[in-house]
Amino acid sequence: MTKINFIPAADLEFLAWLDHLITQLEPVLADYSLIADDLNPLKTLSGELRSKMTAASDAQAHAKQAVADKNDFHSRADSLARALAKRVKAHPIYTQGRGEGLGIEGSTNSFNLSTAKPDLKGIDATGGKVTLSFSKYSSDGVNVYCKRDNDADWVLLGRALVSPFIDNRPLLQVGKPELRDYTAVYMQKNDEISQYSDDVFINCAP
Repeated sequence: MTKINFIPAADLEFLAWLDHLITQLEPVLADYSLIADDLNPLKTLSGELRSKMTAASDAQAHAKQAVADKNDFHSRADSLARALAKRVKAHPIYTQGRGEGLGIEGSTNSFNLSTAKPDLKGIDATGGKVTLSFSKYSSDGVNVYCKRDNDADWVLLGRALVSPFIDNRPLLQVGKPELRDYTAVYMQKNDEISQYSDDVFINCAP
């Protein structure tokens, strides 16, 4: 029988496990023929890991805000351009051919991703597993973000090329319900190009 790895893989769970190990082991080092110098490098790495995790979380939050700012300017420029195109189309000399030359005649079936936002929906599958569905339209997929109890800001879970996206992370505390907040944004190549979806709150049952 293969034993399950006793060290958690996810950053937050690993850091909690590491802090527990250090706290519990430090008073009994001599019992295991260990000294402080055996534990000190691990304590140092634990502090550095915590700092790096905070920096990574801050970077993700800044990136999300930068994309939101970019999308705001895109939306404002889009509105002004549409208003200008409307005035041009209302002029007596306007024809469809002129409009095509200006690039202001589009397909009636076009879907403007820059002003759209994913219609994200979520279903709790218990134990921390959440199924998130969305409509892809002409995008390359969506970036999925989540924020839960001890997250300082949004955490990027990954890119979903097809629907649904499955969040398989375990609950922070076994047996305790957990509230998660999800959002998603459309992608083209490596760029986030749309508005962020409405927040989807999922109460994860044990």
